[in-house]
Amino acid sequence: MSKRALLIIDVQQAMFNEGEQVHNANALLQTITTLKAKAESMDIPVFLIQHEALEGKPLELGTTGWEIHPRVKGGTVIHKMTPDSFHQTDLHEQLQTRGVEELFLTGIQSEVCVDTTCRRAFSMGYKVTLVSDAHSTWDSGVLKAEDIIHHHNGVLRWFADVAQSSHIIENWENERS
Repeated sequence: MSKRALLIIDVQQAMFNEGEQVHNANALLQTITTLKAKAESMDIPVFLIQHEALEGKPLELGTTGWEIHPRVKGGTVIHKMTPDSFHQTDLHEQLQTRGVEELFLTGIQSEVCVDTTCRRAFSMGYKVTLVSDAHSTWDSGVLKAEDIIHHHNGVLRWFADVAQSSHIIENWENERS
């Protein structure tokens, strides 16, 4: 069994503002918190990726919107300024220090930070699993959020295994026993 880590990408307060919530916000938070609790109970490290945006943006450093959502707090925090969770961060070094070979990706925004991090992790040699029911986005004006999510679950199969959280948790439990 390879050493694993759970990445929770950009689950920050601004993503859940009333009237501007990410698609399926409550279900997304429930799925991620369930997966996080299971990971913690199995000593799988959890990394919270926190995007820092420029002044005036919803994820502006130090604002309420920038803060990690309280339901997912707890874990190693990695600060980033681009969609790539590895670019100019110490994420890779942190993973290497823990001997991590396999990543489970969750978070926001499916077609931006989740997609970019998934592709980069694959290119860096990590075994990647995209948690199909634990990432989300917003309607784009061209596509509905649900369509974007489903599209990325399909496209990212080139770079990752794609599985539902319940299947992942079941596999973790089976491997443990």
